[in-house]
Amino acid sequence: MLTAGIASSDSNSSGQLLAVLQQTGLVGAVKQWAIPADKLPDGSDAIPDVVLLDLGRDADSYFAFGAQLRRLRPAVRLIACSTTTPPNHQLLLDAMRSGVQDFLPKPVSPEAVRQILLRFHLEGQATEQRPVEKLIVVMGSKGGVGATTVAVNLGVQISTTARKKTVLLDFAAPLGNAHLLLDLHPKFGIRDAVDNLSRLDTHFFSGLLTPHKTKLEILGGALQPEEWQTIPVAPLERVVNVAQAGFDVVLADIGSRFSPDFGGILQTARMILMIAEANVPSLWSLERRLLALSGLGVDPERVRVIVNRWHKGDEEVLKSIEKNIKRPVFAFLPNDFRKASTAGNLGMPLMENHSNALSNRYRDLAALLTGIEAVPTQKKTGIGNFFSFATKG
Repeated sequence: MLTAGIASSDSNSSGQLLAVLQQTGLVGAVKQWAIPADKLPDGSDAIPDVVLLDLGRDADSYFAFGAQLRRLRPAVRLIACSTTTPPNHQLLLDAMRSGVQDFLPKPVSPEAVRQILLRFHLEGQATEQRPVEKLIVVMGSKGGVGATTVAVNLGVQISTTARKKTVLLDFAAPLGNAHLLLDLHPKFGIRDAVDNLSRLDTHFFSGLLTPHKTKLEILGGALQPEEWQTIPVAPLERVVNVAQAGFDVVLADIGSRFSPDFGGILQTARMILMIAEANVPSLWSLERRLLALSGLGVDPERVRVIVNRWHKGDEEVLKSIEKNIKRPVFAFLPNDFRKASTAGNLGMPLMENHSNALSNRYRDLAALLTGIEAVPTQKKTGIGNFFSFATKG
């Protein structure tokens, strides 16, 4: 049985919600709080598995209460109950920022609550286990360095070689191109996820995805350049959280875009793969991107620099950049313009035979990032080694 809570300023409404919870047959003990609260819950309070926020006129006080519950117990499920139907965009945005995961109209239906509780139980979110960090962000030091190509081919290899359930979130702007590299035609995408935050759970999310024959699944990106003007970044954190609940690995391709608004996503990523090329504009941008990430509070240990389209003749340039950024380059993806261009134009991932160097590098990188095999011990032979240092965490 789940434990539940009700935060309300109306005793009659609170009583009705109590009856709804009891009718689901899934709830045992129910804790009740009066809003506005004399004081917010603290570490001495036992936080239930699920809490209904019975929104009143001052929704902000409920959201502040919910945010405090999430700080004390990140796994708590917050359900907002409101007479504002449908909730306006600002109300949804404020709810999402406080950690609300579901929005129900009043009067609340026992069956609607029951369905949420069943999904919550099946997803295992009622446990006190620490959330597993599954997010890997792929971003370019500048435009045109191949960040999307890396994200797509890495996702395919993680799905096939590492056999991990993998989803690729196409957050690149102004247009999402990941589906083109796999010859897919998404019916739904990021716009649909953001417009349906009140319904967004693992079940609804799975219906928005487009599967590839390699079992990699994609959340399509923006199809019109102006779409990102009306898509706030904050709700994307909710999309990422739902994706992590249903997949082993979550890849987010953010292209070359960089904004402080992405701070929350970048700070919670298990790893950030920064894609660059061995040319002056790319490496100049790389240095500044790394400094900017530090400024956002991103742990430098989580950032990995990958040089794409690498030639052996680039060694001296890379030695110089390693000195400037005070860290080794993590991986090198060899330049094979013909194969990469042909694969991209045909909408096919780089999955040829094992003798192809570029395909092998993606396969090795997928294995390393998912921990399915150790990196072979090598003698130091200079910057030409594929991997420069082992992953952490």
